[in-house]
Amino acid sequence: MGNPLDMLGGMGGLGNMLSGFQQRMQQVQEEAKAAEFEGQSGGGLVKAVCNGHMQIVSLSITDEAHEDREFLEDLIIAAVNDGMRQAQENLQNSLSALTAGLPIPPGLLGM
Repeated sequence: MGNPLDMLGGMGGLGNMLSGFQQRMQQVQEEAKAAEFEGQSGGGLVKAVCNGHMQIVSLSITDEAHEDREFLEDLIIAAVNDGMRQAQENLQNSLSALTAGLPIPPGLLGM
């Protein structure tokens, strides 16, 4: 089975609009994967870098943070959550810009 949007070619502008939307959506996904967001906690004692696909790509911990294990665990969680929040906000902003003016129900695009 081919691309379902191909059937819309006979519908004029709607088919072109949906095809353009699909291409732009792929571009947004590629940009999100390449983007990196650095979350920090403890004034920079722990830094977590996340990509736009909500994956941690690096984690750095200063020597000072090693002194208290429970404190370090809390710092790691806070840094990761900060990076993930930034990545999520970026994705939401990108999708909002992409769908501006389109009657798409909330949640349809996984937001």
